Amino acid sequence: MSFRRTPPFAHSAANSVSKNAYSGNLSSLLQESIKKAPPLIPQKTQLESFLTINCKSSTINLDNASHYFDYMILLQPIPPISSFNQLLNSVSKIKHHKVAIFLYRKMNEAHVSPNLITLNIVLNCYCDMHQVDFAFGILGMILKRGFTPDIVTYTSLVKGLFKRNKIIEAVRLFKKFIRLGVRPHVMTYGTLINGLCRNGKIEAAVRLHEDIMSGNIGLGFICKPNIVCYSILITNLCKDGFINKAKELFLEMKSRRISPDVVVYTSLINGLVYSDNLDEAKYLFIEMMNEGISPSVMTFNLLVNVLCKEGKSNEASGLFELMVQIGEHVDSFSYNILMEGYCWEGKIDKARELYILMVDKGIEPDVRTHNVLINGYIKINRTEEAIRIFRQMTRSRKIKPTIVTYNALLTGVLKKGDVLNAQKLFDEMLHDLTPSSCTYNIMLNGLCKNDCVLQALDLLETLENNGVVVLDIKAYNSVIDGLCKAGKMETAWDVYMKLSSKGLVPTVVTYTILIHGFCKTGQLTKVDDLFLEMLEKGCVPNAVTFNAFMRKFSRSDMSPKVIELLKKMVENKVVPDAFMGSEQFEYLVKVDIYIHEAYKCCIMEI
Repeated sequence: MSFRRTPPFAHSAANSVSKNAYSGNLSSLLQESIKKAPPLIPQKTQLESFLTINCKSSTINLDNASHYFDYMILLQPIPPISSFNQLLNSVSKIKHHKVAIFLYRKMNEAHVSPNLITLNIVLNCYCDMHQVDFAFGILGMILKRGFTPDIVTYTSLVKGLFKRNKIIEAVRLFKKFIRLGVRPHVMTYGTLINGLCRNGKIEAAVRLHEDIMSGNIGLGFICKPNIVCYSILITNLCKDGFINKAKELFLEMKSRRISPDVVVYTSLINGLVYSDNLDEAKYLFIEMMNEGISPSVMTFNLLVNVLCKEGKSNEASGLFELMVQIGEHVDSFSYNILMEGYCWEGKIDKARELYILMVDKGIEPDVRTHNVLINGYIKINRTEEAIRIFRQMTRSRKIKPTIVTYNALLTGVLKKGDVLNAQKLFDEMLHDLTPSSCTYNIMLNGLCKNDCVLQALDLLETLENNGVVVLDIKAYNSVIDGLCKAGKMETAWDVYMKLSSKGLVPTVVTYTILIHGFCKTGQLTKVDDLFLEMLEKGCVPNAVTFNAFMRKFSRSDMSPKVIELLKKMVENKVVPDAFMGSEQFEYLVKVDIYIHEAYKCCIMEI
């Protein structure tokens, strides 16, 4: 960075900003503070030690600082600058940067000469306030007064540049003060690395780290980063998916005898888990335990969750018990993860036992806990138990069901064929919640599957007219399928023709439903048109689509059409299902041995 690109280092500029921007509001603020009952004022001889003790213990608040400051200015002789610095620093640390700058200006008016520490405090205040231009003005004042900027000065400026997203300038400044012979502190290095990472420049941060560690930027020595620096790099590398580089740095820090902490381990375990390296993640977890580092509940929850999703609920349960044994705080979130794992594997009784244990330990189940159990019971077709949990949940009035709760229940009740109770649940939901598009998909699909296609069609038309929710293609597929199965092909075609006006694109499921429906009613021209339309729109037919054709054509005297369809099937490398592979395929072999050979080649390629 070139200093010529910064604002002038004029003393008058800083003064004018202070007087114009702060003298009004801050002056009245401090005057009101002084009118209050004054704090205990120490004796002049005890002032410095008193300030040292109270500033370090952070017991001086804004009001007290104002009183002490005014008291010190009136003393003769004026106390040493170190006393003023302690007050300014205390005010700055409690984030009252404008007040600190205002007090600094009052020092100037009282002819109290600042030293480098004073100016560094003010410069840092400007940087924290994102006013880096004025911070460089203070740098000019430091040089004008004959002080030599130190590492604190430059670290603050680097931080200020990053706060203004001036990344290139921050790195240039870092390299410039190294050339000037200023030896960077680990805090400076950490500030630079953190700034680059926070601005999404993780690769630049790693390159800078490598340059610093190798001495390639003219340090003349190797800078020794601490655990915080490595933690920043490893955490951000894992977030961005650079797991191998994160592992390299992990090994590097260990080789430098810097012991990883729980933050580093957790970041790396998290990265390994999400890059599908579960075995490495478990190994690292064991290593962390052997090093005597207690994993955080977040680490535990992460591994338990992944193990459950992989169907390893027993292993997850062992980890959960270990978490309890070492005294980690196990909350409802932790229980929910393991319960969900049991439910995924159909072990609903184990999930129920965990729920009872949770209540016995005084941990209040939340809405997700109940949703997990409800979904678990629905999955194994035990709808009555799911409804019982739902009623128990609503009776307590402490936990309100969510859309997820109702969606699960509606799925289960409609799967059971109980349309009446499904309608009651739906109406009950409307009192407190707004159904989602998923809710309507469940209702439309359930009504059609239970031979209530006209009711489904009425619901679809109502939703289209009121525009409350935007339905997706799945909702229309359900209604079209219901209409086709009910033999109402004209109505199904009308619904299909409206899709484009709704901004929806038919899928292979849409075409297959219609093709199957028209095949059943013998409308073969429509079937042919739909098939060609599919291909023109780039919608690849699947085995179910072809089977719909074959069931009709293989029994008729239309072998050329069948051969043409099979050629399309070969071209699209669609594998037939068991039905297609027996009856239809044998028929086709008799018709055209060439197609048979082509199809065998296709299967070999797949």
